[in-house]
Amino acid sequence: MNSLTRLELARLVAHQLPKQGFVNLGIGAPTSVADYLPSDTSVMLHSENGILNVGPKPAGGEEDLDLINAGKMPVTLARGGSFFDSSLSFSMMRGGHLDIAILGAFQVSQHGDLANWSTGDLNGAPPAIGGAIDLAVGAKQIWVMMEHTTRDAQPRLVERCTLPLTAVGVVAKVFTNLAIIDVTADGFVVQALFEGASLESVQQLTGAPLTPAPALRRFSSDGMLAPSR
Repeated sequence: MNSLTRLELARLVAHQLPKQGFVNLGIGAPTSVADYLPSDTSVMLHSENGILNVGPKPAGGEEDLDLINAGKMPVTLARGGSFFDSSLSFSMMRGGHLDIAILGAFQVSQHGDLANWSTGDLNGAPPAIGGAIDLAVGAKQIWVMMEHTTRDAQPRLVERCTLPLTAVGVVAKVFTNLAIIDVTADGFVVQALFEGASLESVQQLTGAPLTPAPALRRFSSDGMLAPSR
């Protein structure tokens, strides 16, 4: 089954953001969202290491290694951007001042539980939760962007998380390479599917029941949603 690449997924998420607000981009794949914000947006991107109004990644050869995001990747500063210390940055995160935090995840449950800091695998790099807990409980909405399944085709959307939790009942929306899914009181509701994917085929890759939205939509690799019918 065809699916979005990580960069196409980042573009899809960028185009679904509201036109204004304060948005944190988590470490890893979510940082690419900064490269695809529409030109007419007033969204201001926050990085937990102390930057507000992060811009897209710099052009090759123009990186400033003193200007990096929380994932230690070089970034740019958009007009009006500012710097501050960690205490103020975490006050923003914990104090409800961020409208959306976009995080990666290993698992999301049908109840909105989030597991994104440890796979329980002791053979790799040591897990580091960083500011994920603060974002998970402090931001007004948590959006997750992730592959629909693991590398060995195990579902990441599940009835109950089996990995260590970051926070309980916090995820509002999930973007995968195959679908856009809301987390509701009644479980996962599919708002849109990637072109060519059927609800039945995506259900087979999901560890919890999927319910189609009344106006199920389609999106393509350009990150744009087809109009509702």
